[in-house]
Formats: sequence, C-alpha cells, structure tokens
Amino acid sequence: MYNVMLVDDDYPVLELLSESIDWEERGYRLIGAFENGLVAWDHAQSEMPDVLITDIGMPKMNGLELCAKIKERKPDTRIVILSCHNEFAYAQQAMRLSVQEYLLKETLQPGDLVPMLERFKEDLDADRQTSGERLRLHALANDARELRKEQAFKNFIHQPLLSADEWMKEANGFGLFTEEMRCLPAIGYVEDYARAKQRFASEQTLRFAVANVIAEVLAEPELRTLHVAYSERKHLLLFSYKPSLKTNAYDRAAELCRTVQKAVWDALKIRMSFVLGTANDSTRGLKRNLQELVADEDQRFYLDSGAVTKQKTEELCEEDLFVHYDAANSELREALIDGRHADAGRLADAWIERIVRKRYPPAAVKDWVLKLLLDLKLKLRTLQYVRSGYSADTLHKEISAIDSVRELREWLGGQLAASEEGDRAASINKRPEVKEACKYVSFNLHRRVSLDEVADSLHLNASYFSRMFKKVTGETFIEYVTRMKMDRAKELLDQTSHTVGEISELLGYDNQSYFIKTFKAHAGVTPMEYRK
Repeated sequence: MYNVMLVDDDYPVLELLSESIDWEERGYRLIGAFENGLVAWDHAQSEMPDVLITDIGMPKMNGLELCAKIKERKPDTRIVILSCHNEFAYAQQAMRLSVQEYLLKETLQPGDLVPMLERFKEDLDADRQTSGERLRLHALANDARELRKEQAFKNFIHQPLLSADEWMKEANGFGLFTEEMRCLPAIGYVEDYARAKQRFASEQTLRFAVANVIAEVLAEPELRTLHVAYSERKHLLLFSYKPSLKTNAYDRAAELCRTVQKAVWDALKIRMSFVLGTANDSTRGLKRNLQELVADEDQRFYLDSGAVTKQKTEELCEEDLFVHYDAANSELREALIDGRHADAGRLADAWIERIVRKRYPPAAVKDWVLKLLLDLKLKLRTLQYVRSGYSADTLHKEISAIDSVRELREWLGGQLAASEEGDRAASINKRPEVKEACKYVSFNLHRRVSLDEVADSLHLNASYFSRMFKKVTGETFIEYVTRMKMDRAKELLDQTSHTVGEISELLGYDNQSYFIKTFKAHAGVTPMEYRK
C-alpha cells in the first residue's frame, strides 16, 4: 500500500475524491484529506505521502509551498496539482517542483485520476523493487560475517560459559577487552516495529537496513563500539573504553546512542530507544549483564519513546489489575453504545495512563486489554464502532507482538476508532435515524428483524426508510442485517463451543440449513469449515 494525501480548501472536492475512488483496490491508503497546506504539512511530519494531490490557492500555506516542503523531505513523492488557475505561470512553477500532473478542477472527473494512480503505482513498485533489491544484495554480502558474529554472541549469552579464557580470545577478536579496556553494553529497541516492517520487503531486509545505518555511524575507528543485530527488534551496542576520571563512560555511550537514533531516523524514518547496561571488566560480568538486558520486558514496556536511559529494575504494582475491569468495561461500553467515540478514546487513554502510573506487570496489562476488547465486541454485538471480522486469535497475535505500553495505547485506540465500518459509520452519523436503526439491529440479532418493524420504531414510512438506508450505507437494510448476523456468527464460532445448530438459533434462524447456506454465501465456506 502507498500513502495518498488530499489537500484542498474546497470541501466538496475533498469529499468527491475521498469517496469516489476505491483507494485500497488501487493499492493506496488514504492517510488524510486536509483543508489547507499547513495542516497537511503538520501531518506529514509523522507520515509522509507517496502521492500528494493538492490545490494551489489555499490559506495558511498554498499548494506549491506544500509541494516544495514535501519534495525536500521525500523527493520521490508523486504530485498532482488541482487548480482553478490555468495560467502558464502556475504550470511553470509546478513543473519546476517536478509535479507529475496539473489538472483543472472545472473539468475534473474522479475517473481522470485512475490512470494516473495506476501509472504512479507502477513507478513506485519499480522504485521499491529496485531499493529492496539493492538492500537485499548488500545484506547478502554481509550476511555470513554478521550471522557468525550474531550466533557467537547468542551462544555467549544463552549457553553455559565453559571457558572464560577461550571466550576472552574470541572477544578480543571482536575488539572487546583489549588494552585493559572495559565494556559497557546497551540494547536498542526498534519502535513501532509492525508499522516499520510493512514498509520493507521482509523482516530480514528491515533488520539489515537498520544494521547498515548503525554500521555507518560506528565506522569511525576511535569510537571502538561493536554492533550486534540480536533480533529484528533488538540491537546490541558494546562500547569499549579505558577507565578515566576525566571521561564519563555513560555520558559518551548515551551520546553515541543518540547519534545512532538520529541516523536511523534520518535514513529510515524508524525510531529507536536505548537502555544502557553496566560497565564490565570481565566476560562473566558482561554475560550476566547482556542476559539481563535482552530478557528485561518490564523496563522495555514502560520505556518512553526515543529514550536513552540506564538499566533499572522496574518496581511493578502488586495490585490485581482485574479488580478495575468491570468499571473500565462499563465506561467504554456505554460510551460506544451512545456513539460518543471521542469519549471512548479518552476513557481508554485514561485507563492506560493509570496503568503507566501504577506500573502493572506487562503480561497482566496485555491480558486485561485483550479481554476488554473481546468483551466489548461480544456485548456490542459487532456494532460498527469496534472492528468486526477480527477473531480472538488474530487479536491475541497482534497484542502479543506489542512490546511497549505506548504502542499498546495506539493499538487499542485504533481498534476502538478505526473500524472496518469507519467510513460507513461516519456517513451513518449524519443521519441519526440510520444510526438508531443500526443500533436497533445490533441489540436484536438474536431474532428476526424486519424493515417494517424498524421503520415503525423510528416512526418512518417503510419505503422512505428503505431508500434512505440504502443511500446512506450503500447496502439494503436486509443486506445489512444479514451481514451483521454473519459477523456475529463468526465471533461465536471463534470464541465459543456452541454447535452450528445452537448458533443458528441464537441468531434467530428457524432453519439450520438456510443459516448454513446464508453463511457460506457470506463467508465462502460453511460454518464448520470456518471453525476449522
């Protein structure tokens, strides 16, 4: 997926382009539609576009200024200019900024963008393949040497140290403990790993890309620092130094960690945080310290983004986090049912803040958040505010891969706010009648729900309600009810031991064969095949 950004102070144009083009089908992800260049530029600081579609004349920052800033940060960005201006001067200035297309709004049709997007994607795919191939070849050239070094240190950390003298000789070969030097280890963590991995062809490519940037920083001989890519997420730095009253080894190591942080961010737009270990004058001391660093999940979980700090034992709260479970569950459920999405997000943030203050054990925090989300999905009966189609197994895998409370906060917020039904929910919110109808369906999935029944509950004519529902949601009322029931059926198949017959009854189907036929039409497989 490539990122697309829309910028125009003419809201109807933004709405038209946002909703008329199936971005995902074209291989793109719409990261935002902004009303002026300044707001778009602020967003681009954290997420740069691969394709920028922008107006010229806008308040606060015009389109050409925005193009220049984006190109300075990301020269390969593809740009399309939308404008009411057809003067040659604007086109000239746009061409100097390497703008790929210049279109007039007066004659613009959303379909005009489709061939451009297809052409851009072909170019971006080629660029990515070339870049990926270059990284792959470079990685292969260093592969054998780096893997030998990595395996040597993994054996040193995790296997019994049979001979300190033998390992000292091997350490000397890596430049450690020579000339009566001591060793200060540090561990670096790749932040937002899941997001970073998506931008690279593979975990190995990401790993070597980070390793290559670190290697460039450490190329200066006087730095005397060894880098070991312990895993895709963890990188070890071992600083060699001579004890001196004039030099603080921790300050020097911290400074170098910050230099590495900046280099990795500038080159790859990946953030790293570091924990400094303790100074060691022996192989046994170094082994023990490295074991502590790679195994410490508690300090990592509560580590601030971009931190460079000393190793410490995290004082964890002994209170059972689950004593607060019912309160959190009730607060979030009520906010979501009432349609107070912003409040739900703030409530979730407040609970995470409480967890950070109290320092609960990371494993307990993950279990608590996972149970909270699964219970909300069940109790809200696949209401659009929570992502449907996510099985318990999928959610468990995602949360297991999270290693910091900051990323957990973002993940939970995303699950609550950025549902698969997000676009439809935004549209539904414009018509309270449709929103109430959807809520009515959600609380009555256990029985048959007719269009006449719901229209009557809303005091609307059935024909009028049917047309309005289709216009707002893009599907008929019966299609919506069926989809909600089938999504609920998937959750029951995933999360309970109910038989297919029992699930059929729980969803208000009198005929089990009809339920199975409907499920297969929706999911492509029978309920039993889905469960397997």
